[in-house]
Amino acid sequence: MSVELGHFALVLAFSIAVISAIVGLLFWRRLGVASYLQQGAVLQFVLVAAAFAALIQAFVTSDFSLELAYEHANSAQPLIFKITAVWGNHEGSMTLWVLILTLMGAAVAAFGRNLPKDLTALVLATQSLLVAAFTGFTLFTSNPFARLSPAPFEGQDLNPVLQDIGLAIHPPLLYLGYVGFSVCFSFAIAALISGKINAAWARWVRPWTMVSWCFLTLGVAMGSYWAYYELGWGGWWFWDPVENASFMPWLAGTALLHSALVMEKRNALKIWTIFLAIVTFSLSLLGTFLVRSGILTSVHSFASDPTRGLAILGILAAFIGGAFSLFAFRAGSLRAGGLFAPVSREGALILNNLFLASATVAVLVGTLYPLLLEALTGEKISVGAPFFNLTFGAIMAPLLVILPFGPFLAWKRGDFVAAAQRLAGAAGLALFAAILCFALSGTSISMAPFGLLLGFWVAFGALAELADRAKLFKTDIATSLRRLFGLPRTAWSTATAHFGMGVTLIGIVAASAWGTELVTTMTPGQQVELSGHTIRFEGIVHEEGPNFVADTGRFAITGSGSERVAVAERRVYNASGMPTTEAAIETYGFSQLYVQLGEPGTDGTSVVRLWFKPYITLIWLGCVLMAGAGFLSLSYRRLRVGAPRPAVGRPLAQ
Repeated sequence: MSVELGHFALVLAFSIAVISAIVGLLFWRRLGVASYLQQGAVLQFVLVAAAFAALIQAFVTSDFSLELAYEHANSAQPLIFKITAVWGNHEGSMTLWVLILTLMGAAVAAFGRNLPKDLTALVLATQSLLVAAFTGFTLFTSNPFARLSPAPFEGQDLNPVLQDIGLAIHPPLLYLGYVGFSVCFSFAIAALISGKINAAWARWVRPWTMVSWCFLTLGVAMGSYWAYYELGWGGWWFWDPVENASFMPWLAGTALLHSALVMEKRNALKIWTIFLAIVTFSLSLLGTFLVRSGILTSVHSFASDPTRGLAILGILAAFIGGAFSLFAFRAGSLRAGGLFAPVSREGALILNNLFLASATVAVLVGTLYPLLLEALTGEKISVGAPFFNLTFGAIMAPLLVILPFGPFLAWKRGDFVAAAQRLAGAAGLALFAAILCFALSGTSISMAPFGLLLGFWVAFGALAELADRAKLFKTDIATSLRRLFGLPRTAWSTATAHFGMGVTLIGIVAASAWGTELVTTMTPGQQVELSGHTIRFEGIVHEEGPNFVADTGRFAITGSGSERVAVAERRVYNASGMPTTEAAIETYGFSQLYVQLGEPGTDGTSVVRLWFKPYITLIWLGCVLMAGAGFLSLSYRRLRVGAPRPAVGRPLAQ
């Protein structure tokens, strides 16, 4: 019965979204419409949440009369994997997408009470239109509430690769980022329709951009780490098309974040900011199409039904095409905004935007070109890591060089020479650290020292910004510390985000350039050496899990001043018969030793793959620092989600 109630709740949410979209877009100027749409947005969320709860209940109680539960669950699964199995498939993940979409609309309704009523009506109407489109797609092409009669006794089980805690964390974080940018998109559409595009608009939209960017940063990082430890090949990024689909909105969202800052502070870059708001969410929709259309073969992709792909393509074309048509129609009537010198903080942020936009285009071309070529000519080619590493690296390197200069330049007109002088200490420290690391590594000449130099330059440049604002070494230490801890949270968040970027880059360079690998066969009692660690194979023990059987290999590891026992597994799941591997990962400081147990041989040997990844955890630590910096900025009272109440009698400038 709860399944039928959940289905009815989803249908009702769809109906309310359709009515809200029509009423809002037609009558947004009328008094009272905004209040109606706010209530409708909250009701949409409540109804979709009820529908999602019904799905969870069916999975948890092993109600296999629900076709979705039968295909993706099993009564022997641990409880956490029964819950995560709800979105470990196409239909359930689309329902999660709709849930977060309605959550964002309800959040705008709750936190945006100080927004002008006409803008509120347009934003919520656009959100409702999105909800109607995706809820309709879910109901008519991907209904998660389809029943089976008679009900099977047992389910087919969830894909073993997805039976991991990563499924509980990665998709929700990624969707909060993807779908969060829908609010920025709705604000852009509302601004284009109403013609009200000013610094106050940027003030309202920037917190939503920040929230979405933070969650997307964590989602991309978690996806990288999940692939690293679960798929068993020791890599943290593969330029997989679906990985690129999540990375492109992150790049565009980063540009949008900086562009909105210029618009808020200097009332400039209005047209560009609106354009980026549309592009960022458009790339999120593109990612949805790539994952669910069936045109990609990937461990990340869900659906292979061409009907669904065509339906998503239609939604994508309608929203993206409609948005850009509206933008083209209205862009000519928008004012350009404030003026500034090329050498200024605005100029630095524009340069930042240009490099990020170029990087986004490079990734987009590399991702879509093979698909377009195959569709047009039938020829199949692959665009792999060498292309992306070369093009993306060549574009991002200049951006990283200029990144520390931005905070040292004044608004409107800056002094580049003075900024360079204030960064001289950071440059010297970065050069010293890069040379020291290169000397200690004892490796041959490569581009790695240059990468390290860039990483240290960005990190030390961020610290130099804090030191400069605190007047460190220019006054007594007590005064400097008082000034340092008295800085606004936005100053700390900017420095922390840039420092996190430097930390991530250092981890990427170190793990890529100085990692070591060994693939060998081992018998119990045999030992090998890798990067100063002695790994002795203790043998294999057969064990049983809740819904799988496993051959567990035990390895005694000596090195880095400690002795440890690492456990790697080869599992076979009972219901599906599918095998998976669970790597053993031992962390030493910021470095990791990675052990994978491979196929057993007929002569009693086992294939063992070993990797030592120096400083690889810095990759994800830097991402956490960047996301944390964003949340720190949101905690600042002036930038909290929600708009300030306009002063009475002071109309907003057009």
